[in-house]
Amino acid sequence: MDQYQNKKVVIIGGTSGMGLATAKKLMDGGARVLVTGRSKGGLESAGKELGAGAIVVSSDARSLPDIDALASRVKTEFDTFDLLFVNAGFSIPTPLEGVTEAIYDEMFNLNAKGPFFTVQKLAPLINRGGAVVFTTSIANVKGLPGQATYGAAKAALRSYARVLAAELLPREIRVNAVSPGPIDTGILDKAIPDKDAAAKMRVHASAMVPMKRFGTSEEIAKAVLFLAFDATFTTGAELPVDGGWSQI
Repeated sequence: MDQYQNKKVVIIGGTSGMGLATAKKLMDGGARVLVTGRSKGGLESAGKELGAGAIVVSSDARSLPDIDALASRVKTEFDTFDLLFVNAGFSIPTPLEGVTEAIYDEMFNLNAKGPFFTVQKLAPLINRGGAVVFTTSIANVKGLPGQATYGAAKAALRSYARVLAAELLPREIRVNAVSPGPIDTGILDKAIPDKDAAAKMRVHASAMVPMKRFGTSEEIAKAVLFLAFDATFTTGAELPVDGGWSQI
């Protein structure tokens, strides 16, 4: 396949789950891909899964110095590129009375502040006619208990998609967002270490989804690539990939 031949792509948070699945599809289609992650284990695992053709970079999506260093690395590796997929994110489910300043700051630093400055630093390297895709969440439109700070941070991303779409129009760079519902990425098990509690949450979440199941990382990847390369008359939009949960 050569669907993405000569395309160069940067994926923030690309060493697991949705980011990794997107990287695989791009590489299968002939693209050159640079993915970032934080954990040593995740970086090593992604390197093995993606193979020698991928560029796997240790970079903390919350850190402005790391973002600056990443921009320099992308410039060195690619000079310019075609798609920035800003996918890094994580939830710490916490009820109102349990939210600390540290949790609040973590949710906004990772899910809102980091993505904003990532686009600021990397947008100058995106080719005319290129694209930015954010990963938002169903939590930015649904009142999910325990997700106040996460949902608010993801709502900020939804706003960025609109505003940055307007700002980058002169360079013909489209900015959109993919909004996942429950996706089987393994992140639920990380967020809820207790296996029984995680299993109950999975059953509970599946029951609320009209399609009665979790989505897959590959289904998110297809939506991301549609927004990035096929939806050429679409900008400032958010595409729900949530089994209908936010719609019906």
